[in-house]
Amino acid sequence: MNIRIIAVGKIKEKYLQEAIKEYSKRLSRYCNLEIIEVEDEKAPENLSIKEEELIKAKEAERIKSKIQPNSYIISLVIEGKNLSSEEFSEKVQKLMVDGINDITYVIGGSLGLSEEVINQSDFKLSFSKMTFPHQLMRIILLEQIYRGFRIMRGEPYHK
Repeated sequence: MNIRIIAVGKIKEKYLQEAIKEYSKRLSRYCNLEIIEVEDEKAPENLSIKEEELIKAKEAERIKSKIQPNSYIISLVIEGKNLSSEEFSEKVQKLMVDGINDITYVIGGSLGLSEEVINQSDFKLSFSKMTFPHQLMRIILLEQIYRGFRIMRGEPYHK
């Protein structure tokens, strides 16, 4: 299984980089993981809706340039489907059974994802109705992917 995470913005904080490194190492037993960072646009305060859309469109172009043609695209959006860890694991397992061996998760920047990227997605996933910093979301996603593989294989993992 090939898993790709396309994320807007760089991780600058060392403690977040270490967490990503740890989960990447753990996941290496289960999949080929690739994390791709695309440059974020500067988003000053008090933007108009049109300015926000323009920023998201620029980030969308960068995201789309990194998506592989036959990859199953899962966008992380607040309006997406909420799944338990077990349901998430079942979703990935079903994709594998259906012959999908390449999944791309997309994490937007501080303004979220453009409608274009969201509409191109095969599945929209929400971790919560709350908003999380995109840097932290990357770690949460990695942890859930790891947990999902553990559940799939019947391996112990704390609840």
